[in-house]
Amino acid sequence: MNIEQYLRENGALTYTNKGVSMLPLLREGRDMFTVSRKDSERCKAGDVVLYRRGRDYVLHRVVEVRENDYVILGDNCITYEYGIRDSDILGVMTGFIRGGREYSVESPGYRLYTFVMLHTITIRLFMRRAISWALRKLRYIFRAVR
Repeated sequence: MNIEQYLRENGALTYTNKGVSMLPLLREGRDMFTVSRKDSERCKAGDVVLYRRGRDYVLHRVVEVRENDYVILGDNCITYEYGIRDSDILGVMTGFIRGGREYSVESPGYRLYTFVMLHTITIRLFMRRAISWALRKLRYIFRAVR
């Protein structure tokens, strides 16, 4: 049974993430998240959604709601994803588990985290790209010195 079938039959799924795209919210192999099957309502900016990209399942945050689709970005990513439609979205995160403790997306702490993530995108992307550029230049310099 795949994730889509499980959500259709059970309505919700608690699972662990793979990768670092949702750091610092979700740590690979240590935290778990719960998603509920998406209903007919449109998602809103700040929702963390589970969708399918090719053969992979992806859990990222909606950063912009457009008329026919969404712009999505992982909390630890630098590349926007465009054209994600309601039909692509399988579920919406309702909570997560860290250190054995459950947190709801409705809790004040999580809502503050979401507000910060949505309102600091430009500066976070700028800083990540600047650091990446600086590291590439340093690697080039160190190779030239050897």
